Amino acid sequence: MVNSCSDAIDAVQPGQLDDSQAVASIDGMQSFLIGSVYGTLETANEVYLSSVITDEVKPGDGSGGQEFQLHRFIVSGGVGTYPELIWQSHYRTINRINRLLDGASKITPNGAVETTNYNKIVAQARAIRAFCYLELETYFSTNMADENALGVILSDKVDEGNFVQRPRVSNKDIYTLINSDLQFARTTFAQLDASASAAAKSDANKYYVGKSFVNAVSARFNLYRGNFAQAKIDAQAVLDATTGVSGASFALTAGTPITTTAAPTIGNSTWNSAFYSTSNSFNPYRNLWDDKDAFRGEVIFSLGRQATGANGIALGSRYNLNNSSVTGTPWWFVGRNLYNILTGLQNDVRRYAFIDPSSTPNPNYLNPGVNTRLDKLIVDKYPGKTGSNTRNDIKSLRLSEMYFILSEVAANAGDFTGAANYIKAIRDARNTQGTATTAPVYADAAAAFKGILNERRIELSFEGHRYIDLKRLAVKAGVSMDRNPTDDIVDVSNLTNGDYRYTLPIPSSEVAGNASVQQNPGY
Repeated sequence: MVNSCSDAIDAVQPGQLDDSQAVASIDGMQSFLIGSVYGTLETANEVYLSSVITDEVKPGDGSGGQEFQLHRFIVSGGVGTYPELIWQSHYRTINRINRLLDGASKITPNGAVETTNYNKIVAQARAIRAFCYLELETYFSTNMADENALGVILSDKVDEGNFVQRPRVSNKDIYTLINSDLQFARTTFAQLDASASAAAKSDANKYYVGKSFVNAVSARFNLYRGNFAQAKIDAQAVLDATTGVSGASFALTAGTPITTTAAPTIGNSTWNSAFYSTSNSFNPYRNLWDDKDAFRGEVIFSLGRQATGANGIALGSRYNLNNSSVTGTPWWFVGRNLYNILTGLQNDVRRYAFIDPSSTPNPNYLNPGVNTRLDKLIVDKYPGKTGSNTRNDIKSLRLSEMYFILSEVAANAGDFTGAANYIKAIRDARNTQGTATTAPVYADAAAAFKGILNERRIELSFEGHRYIDLKRLAVKAGVSMDRNPTDDIVDVSNLTNGDYRYTLPIPSSEVAGNASVQQNPGY
């Protein structure tokens, strides 16, 4: 078929650019970076998969059966499935970066300004490539803590031809590239920031990669692989990164004020209107999720989603098709046990920020024969922004994750008081009374890991962490996935710790077209 259609394939269409034309100047590099690298970077697939396959959601009354198989642990790498979408999305971005770097290698910048711009573009591209490989390793490597375990396919240069078949390599080989890319970006940003104004420093814009993106990615990467000493250094570097940087205020976003003079009574219609007002809430933590103006809060890096644009996935529509209300055609409700945890929080803004007030919980949800879809618990972490009910920026890296990383590092070192104090810092920030909370007490490592896992479940819900957190920490914490018996319209089960489905299958399209690739165990 390819041969018979070669005349059409080989024809150059009007307006078509090859790599040598698109990346032939510094301006071309910048345009390619924005349109073809940032423009293809996507993490919504991971976020959605993590919610559906774990205990974060249950079927909503607007669902037509979307991803029910995945929710019931029938995990496939077939065409159009989320494992395939994750795999293809990140390799697409990696391919674009390799082409950008190849083009850049043939360009010599002219003068100081061009040199600065050139180095900034290359540093961003390499940092994003490291992030893409981290995402792939996270979901497709059976054990990131084992350097000799099977990783993913290594592609760090432009292929001469369209159908290059490569085998998977060891984690160590992928880690070498990730470390090389991150170190290059870290060194480059340090050099550029040293002479830049506050407004021009690399961390100044949450939609672009800078030194804190590099440190945050490195912190997550090293935590997952078990290099706790480096994870601590990197996470702390993010916490220390705000001095003298315009637009970078990575302090934990406060949950106060929770009331105003105009809306003093929590939960009544006046308060709901003021708190949940799209892109105009009076509450700083709520504004973190409704994308008010240029509010940054604790966002280290965000995938921008314009209200009227077509770029990227409208993540809110994966949970609520039309809007995040009980009448907005909910595909998925909040999982019952997660809902119980959130509503059981005392003086904590997250109990309000993540659940829409139009929810109609059924107090008899456990009674035999009750229709589980009458227990309507509305996900509201993606409420939309002015001009769109379903489009929100995707906060890929947030400061609270760095606190969790530091807490986990402390727990692994046997410093349970230190681990508890990092958790306390997050609780203090979310406290609606503006007062300090009591630090948890962890008697041993299992208690510390259980506490950390539970706090991550709350704070990072619907952000793509739960699936991997259970894989990494459930055994250490002595817990497992925690679905309520009503979290499906059929008998509910939980994925057993250590189950092979905590690693995704290599997509069938890759296996079918690449005889060199090895499938993951169990598939």
